[in-house]
Amino acid sequence: FFSVMAGCVVKLDAITYSATISACEKGGDWRKALQLFGEMADGTVESTVVTFGAAISACDKAGIWEGALTLLSVMMQNLVESDTITCNAAISSCDIAGKWKEALHLLTMILLNKVRMDTITFNAAISACEKVVEWEKALQLFRVMVQSRVERDT
Repeated sequence: FFSVMAGCVVKLDAITYSATISACEKGGDWRKALQLFGEMADGTVESTVVTFGAAISACDKAGIWEGALTLLSVMMQNLVESDTITCNAAISSCDIAGKWKEALHLLTMILLNKVRMDTITFNAAISACEKVVEWEKALQLFRVMVQSRVERDT
């Protein structure tokens, strides 16, 4: 199979990169995922919300919260519209790292940019507050979640 593939000329696109970055993330190789994302950004392939999401998820799974926030910032600078999944991965990376202030800042950005929020969005931010005993903030987030009519987990 691979010997046949070696003779083929394949045009790399955002879908190919997204799938490969995602495979690296699932395999636990965040460095390779970010390397591929960088190669894509340096080349002629335009980054999409899916490729950014795959790279941010790789950072999230590896606990590299700074990388996730940097990628989300670059995404916004490049005017790539963010989505719920991408934002959730960035907030989750802050939660894992115990960075509750950063998680709340991201939640504020999501609100301002009118990105749809779901229970995962709020659960990650509430969890970040819980880890550092910021129960008042967690309760405020829960109230915002109810006011926003986000369905709660049962």
